Amino acid sequence: MAKKTIRSCSVAQAYLELLSDRGIEFLFANAGTDFAPIIEAYCKGEQSDARMPTPVLAPHENIAIAMAIGYYLVTGRMQAVMVHVNVGTANAICGLMNAWRGNIPVLLTAGRTPYTESGLIGSRTGEIHWPQEMRDQRAIVREMVKWDYELPNADVLEAMVDRAINICLTEPRGPAYLTLPRETLATELDAFEFDSPSVRQVPSVSFPDPSVLELAADLIAKAKRPLIITSAIGRTEDEMLALAEFAEFAAIPVVQRKPRYVALPSNHPMHFGYRPEDYFDECDLVLVMECNVPWLPLRESPGESVPILHFGTDPIFSDYPMRGFRTDLALTGEIRGTLKALGQVLSTKLNAEIVAERRVYAEEVQSQRAKRRAAMLENAKSTKPIHPVWISHCINQITDENTIIVRESPIVLDQLEMQVSGCVVAAGAAGALGWGLGTALGVKKAAPEKLVICTVGDGAYMFGNPVPAHYVSSAEGLPILTIIFNNEMWGAVKRTTREVYPDGFASRTAKPPLTVFETGTRYEKTVEIVGGYGERVEDSNELLGALQRAVAEVKSGRQAVLNVICSGP
Repeated sequence: MAKKTIRSCSVAQAYLELLSDRGIEFLFANAGTDFAPIIEAYCKGEQSDARMPTPVLAPHENIAIAMAIGYYLVTGRMQAVMVHVNVGTANAICGLMNAWRGNIPVLLTAGRTPYTESGLIGSRTGEIHWPQEMRDQRAIVREMVKWDYELPNADVLEAMVDRAINICLTEPRGPAYLTLPRETLATELDAFEFDSPSVRQVPSVSFPDPSVLELAADLIAKAKRPLIITSAIGRTEDEMLALAEFAEFAAIPVVQRKPRYVALPSNHPMHFGYRPEDYFDECDLVLVMECNVPWLPLRESPGESVPILHFGTDPIFSDYPMRGFRTDLALTGEIRGTLKALGQVLSTKLNAEIVAERRVYAEEVQSQRAKRRAAMLENAKSTKPIHPVWISHCINQITDENTIIVRESPIVLDQLEMQVSGCVVAAGAAGALGWGLGTALGVKKAAPEKLVICTVGDGAYMFGNPVPAHYVSSAEGLPILTIIFNNEMWGAVKRTTREVYPDGFASRTAKPPLTVFETGTRYEKTVEIVGGYGERVEDSNELLGALQRAVAEVKSGRQAVLNVICSGP
């Protein structure tokens, strides 16, 4: 086995060089008193040209973890985050929850308050080190990570890092959490030797059971109106291409419910939009593929006689405390391999006449969808406040194949032409708001040549820690365009209150409490503190011009914010 040796180093230095050796390129961090050995190691490393992850200062922990998420979404390479003991961990939890439910690998690390009161390098040096100590700091996040551990000494450092990375990258993917005591990080070593490359590799993905493939193929071959529902296919181009090929070959429509990625190009003949319930009256088979919530049982569900098949790396989402969707057949396997294997089995069973009939049906549906989109646009183009449909249409006018949209807003996907893998991403799988700004910065870090557009609601913008986000954009040279869908309310809160009480008092109240913001907030001014460009837009006729001006500013290297006053639900 090939070995590397670092001589005369601290555990902190060995840790950072080991992360770099294992492919970690960045350490997105918000520092505290626990970081002293890490900072010292970086400064020493600058003198010796040691290879360490590039440190990125993020003045809020949710920005740090969201940047790691965004970087991964573009590159497929997981990154590391470090925060300040328990308080930093608490600030990072919203981002951690999104990574956990979104199956996104992130190595979240935190210092551990010094446990010795004197006698060691790294022992307690400030009053805060007494009240910040916890009996079990890792318990804060244990339900939201795949694995957690505290570094006791240098002897297990290599095994700990390898295990954390391997567990993060094993399907279903997700985050891990490490605590790093200051005394341990500060320990001086005569030498640290480790294997390079690692002798501990990520397990291969699971492959679907051939006998269950046969059963699934039999049902698909007989169905006249099968329907695929997905939310999480499309993280990689290979996934998108695999689904596009399978859907075209078998003539099976695909609906993307609350999509996190682009599962199919917008112009694909089997792209049936984003509302599976529109097709429940006609479908006779449902294929749920990598989708945690394929429909809302309280509203509409497929008919009782319709077989329901679930596909995915964990098709029943076993870490959800309750998820009771009917499952007539569940097939475990990584989705690309599953689609390929299913297509091979299905090729000997498909009836050409049934496939031709499915294609005719798809053409009819696409014609109807096009008419609905045009009607929606016509009705929305001159309303005041500006309608989200019109905002979405105008955004579509300024995008091309070199644009990535980060979506934390009520942007209307039917108005976007999404042909390229990864051109639209969403990372709020747990519903923890405020991820958009940081994720967009991580996306820009990974793809500096792209135009990155972050669309957020006004509430999500405030949750996203805009001052730290705009600071990072400026400090790191990451100009992005932020478009605020400003409906001056918690739109989801107002909508769901009316859904629960359709004839209630809140439904008859113009401004229900706890749902409406004060009008006139000048969010576009926030970006000016770091020299960015801001503009407020209230007229539909002025929106496209404002977008074009903002894009020009971003392309010149200056971040921009558009505060677009829009209608709510």
